[in-house]
Amino acid sequence: MAHVALEAVSLACIAVDVREAPLAQSDLEPFRRELTGYCYRMLGSGFEAEDAVQEAMLRAWRNAEGFEGRSSVRSWLYRIATNVCIDMHRQVQRRARPMEMGAASPPEESLLGPMLPKATWVTPVSDASVAPEGMDPAEIAQYRESIRLAFVTALQHLPARQRAALILCEVLRWQVAEVAELLDTSVPAVNSALQRARTTLRSLRSETQPESLDGADAELLKRYVDAFERYDIERLVTLLREDAIQSMPPFAMWIQGASNIGRWMIQPGPSGCRGSLLVPTSANGCPAFGQYRPDPAGGHSPWALQVLEFSEGKITGMVFFLAFLDPKRLFPEFGLPLHLDV
Repeated sequence: MAHVALEAVSLACIAVDVREAPLAQSDLEPFRRELTGYCYRMLGSGFEAEDAVQEAMLRAWRNAEGFEGRSSVRSWLYRIATNVCIDMHRQVQRRARPMEMGAASPPEESLLGPMLPKATWVTPVSDASVAPEGMDPAEIAQYRESIRLAFVTALQHLPARQRAALILCEVLRWQVAEVAELLDTSVPAVNSALQRARTTLRSLRSETQPESLDGADAELLKRYVDAFERYDIERLVTLLREDAIQSMPPFAMWIQGASNIGRWMIQPGPSGCRGSLLVPTSANGCPAFGQYRPDPAGGHSPWALQVLEFSEGKITGMVFFLAFLDPKRLFPEFGLPLHLDV
C-alpha cells in the first residue's frame, strides 16, 4: 500500500510539473499565420502585421511564466496582439487607398504628383502568410471577402476597439462573450461597438463590396499576361471593364476607365514597362503578379506588385504597388525572386 501511495504522489507531482511548466516558443508558433491575418486587418499593412505578430510573440514568450491557463493560449495571444495593434495604431495616420484621397485623374503624366510616405497606404499581404489552411469553398469565399484591399481599407475608418470587435466577431467568428473578455469590457459594450462599426461600414458599402471570382478567370489571366508582356495595350484594354480603376501607390493619382488606362500605359514614363515579365503570386485573396522591367545591366528587375480584381469576365481593378522603393522586402514576401536572369 505504501508503494502504491508513493507512486500516486509521484504521478501527482509529474502532473503539477506539466501543468506549471512555462509555455515554450514552439507552443506559440502554430498561431502565427492566423495572428498575422488578424493584425493585417487591424493595421492595413502586411509589413506592420508581421512586426506586430513578432512583438506579440516576444511579449508572450517573455511573460510565459505568468500564463496561468485561465484562458486558452490562443485567446491569450490574441489579447496581446490586440494591445500591440492598438499601441501601433496610435503612432500612424489612418491608411487609405488612392481612391479615398481624391478624385480620379486624367491620364496625364504631369499630374502624377509626389510619392507619399509608406504609412499613407493600405498595402498588400501575401495569401501564403495569412490564409487559413484546409479551407472548403465557402471558407475560401469568406476569406477573400475579409482580406480584400477595399474591405481592409474600410476597416481603417473604425476606432481600434470597434475594429477588433468586428474582426473577431464577424470575420473570425468569436462569441461576443469571448470578445468582451479579451477586450476587458462587457457584452453590451461589445454589441454596441459592433452596431456602430456595422453602421460605419454600411455607409462605405459601395466601396467595400468584393468582386466575385469564377472559373473563367484562369483564361482571362492568361490573356492578360500575354497582352501585358507583349505590351499590346489595345488588346489589354479589351480585357478591362469600362469603369475599371488603376492605382499606383505610393502616388495618390488614380485613373478610371478602360480607355484612360490604355492612354496612361503608353505615356512616355509608363511605357518604360514595355518588355516586362510577369511572375504569378497571390495577394489579398486575389490573383497577383510580380512585374519585372528590363534591367540595363541584364535580365529583369522588380518594378511592381500587381493585384487584380475581376467581375463578370472582366478586370475591374488594377493596383500596382511600385516595388522599386523597397524590392528586397516586398518581393520576397510574396515568394518572388529579386532578379530574373532571362
